[in-house]
Amino acid sequence: MPTVAILTALSLEYDAVLDHLMDVEKLTHERTGTRARRGKLPGTPWHVALVDMGEGTLTAATITERVMTWLAPEAVLFVGVAGGLKDDVGIGDVVVATKVYAIHGGEQTPDGFLDRPEAWRASYRLEQAAKDALRGKAQFNGKVHFKPIAAGDVVLADSDSELAQRIRASYNDAVAIEMESSGVAHAVHLAGEAGALIIRGISDKANADKSNEDARGSQPRAAANAARAAVAVLRELQPKSTAPQPRDSDPRGRPFRSSTDAPTYSGDHLDFRGGTFHGPFTAKSVGRPPHGDGQ
Repeated sequence: MPTVAILTALSLEYDAVLDHLMDVEKLTHERTGTRARRGKLPGTPWHVALVDMGEGTLTAATITERVMTWLAPEAVLFVGVAGGLKDDVGIGDVVVATKVYAIHGGEQTPDGFLDRPEAWRASYRLEQAAKDALRGKAQFNGKVHFKPIAAGDVVLADSDSELAQRIRASYNDAVAIEMESSGVAHAVHLAGEAGALIIRGISDKANADKSNEDARGSQPRAAANAARAAVAVLRELQPKSTAPQPRDSDPRGRPFRSSTDAPTYSGDHLDFRGGTFHGPFTAKSVGRPPHGDGQ
């Protein structure tokens, strides 16, 4: 059952993804009570494990690690809304994060705050699938941007604030800001196998008009666009092959001279070729070999 985990921070983001799934079952982590819903994504080989993990970087890191060990997904997508930081990134647009910046690391000195940037890049495999799925295609009313984003435990609603100025100065290629991506990216990085991809719909411009945009319904629209983008990516992405690969050498590492040298087996067997076995051994033979042919 190839599985992708999709994580969200808000209920409206969760609902936007859930609308795309079928044959949904409820899952409960028996020790912690963490809930997930797992369903089939039609038209793909994927099962999607959907988790509403809540807000904040620390929560995101903790729940992501739990999902990785619990459900063992091949990939993790974090899907939802964000605030836009650039004039050419409009409300309703989708940002696929090529890089995630954690914006709160640094040192406060008499000369001011000195940033100590930390960043995580998107999984190359997932980014390539996203570019094929989304580039030049009208998935929704809005553009798709493959750009870095900033993440920190703060809701930015003042484009003239000291924080906004620092982001422009030290993370000036970031086109969006939100609160959880650095936790997700860090947890997936430490897990070492699955890749992460962050997909965010722009619901406001991270300025004083944020509340008005929210009141006009920008968040559900942005969440729906992000969910559609995530589904498009999964339609393009193929599961990693788990089929065993043919051996090209014997047990001692010596290459086979031709394909006919490679062993073929049927049923249970013990292979001692190329090695030494010490101890009693009993085997059952079916049929009698020709005279003089082995023992």
